[in-house]
Parts: sequence; C-alpha cells; structure tokens
Amino acid sequence: MTEESTTMSSSRPYLLRAVREWLVDNGLTPQLLVDAQRPGVEVPADSVQDGRIVLNIADRAVRGLVLGNDQIQFEARFGGRPFRVRVPLHAVVAILARENGVGMSFPLEEPPPEPPRPPSGTEDGTTSAEPGPSDRPRPTLKVVK
Repeated sequence: MTEESTTMSSSRPYLLRAVREWLVDNGLTPQLLVDAQRPGVEVPADSVQDGRIVLNIADRAVRGLVLGNDQIQFEARFGGRPFRVRVPLHAVVAILARENGVGMSFPLEEPPPEPPRPPSGTEDGTTSAEPGPSDRPRPTLKVVK
C-alpha cells in the first residue's frame, strides 16, 4: 500500500445518519444541537438561545427530512408556524437522545469555501459592451383596441 495523500469526504454525514437510526431503533428521540451563528444556518431566530438551537429530528416532528452530505433540511412547526429548516453539516455540534443525552458530539469544522463568482467585467476592469440580462429593457404590454 502506498502512502498517497487522498482527500476523503467528511465522515460527519454518515455518522449523523447512523446515530439517528440507532437512536430511533432504540425508541429514543433524536435531537440536533446546532451552532445557529454559523454561515448558512436557517432556523427560526426566536428559537435560538445563546447562539445555539436544539432541533427535534424525530419522524413525528419533521416533514421531508433530508440528511444529505452537505446539509440537513426539513420542515417543522415552531410556535405553531411552519418553517423550512436548513443546517449545513459544519454547524452541527452534536446529535443526542432527548431522553438520556446519549449520542455523539462533533468537533467544529470550517465551512466549505464559497464557489468563485463569475467576473463582473473584463480582465482590464471595464465592463463588457455586450448587454447582460439585467441591462436589457423589460418587455411591456399595451392595450390594443
């Protein structure tokens, strides 16, 4: 076996899915502890305490739960109002059982870098003479009798 430097994907999404399944199989309520101040976190601001939020991710509490490799998303009700929750995996601090606190915590990860934005002009800093979609006049309707 050679000692090649290979970049591996994060184990966090796999561990989250496995621990959640294990908690559910044991009749426990899986909850996420999330650092709500991390970039990309979309949770109800009035439910955040000390910069963190606890989210119940039991099947009976959420709708459309997706435990993806980059983020967790679902719909839930907060104070009787529906809310679309999105949590990047780098913001998950722990997954724990509500009943006894058993679960797993995670070290803080840096958020992934933002993808590069397309340049707004040409290489010399001037803008292109070609009109973009926002430079074109908007179509209008006229009433014809």
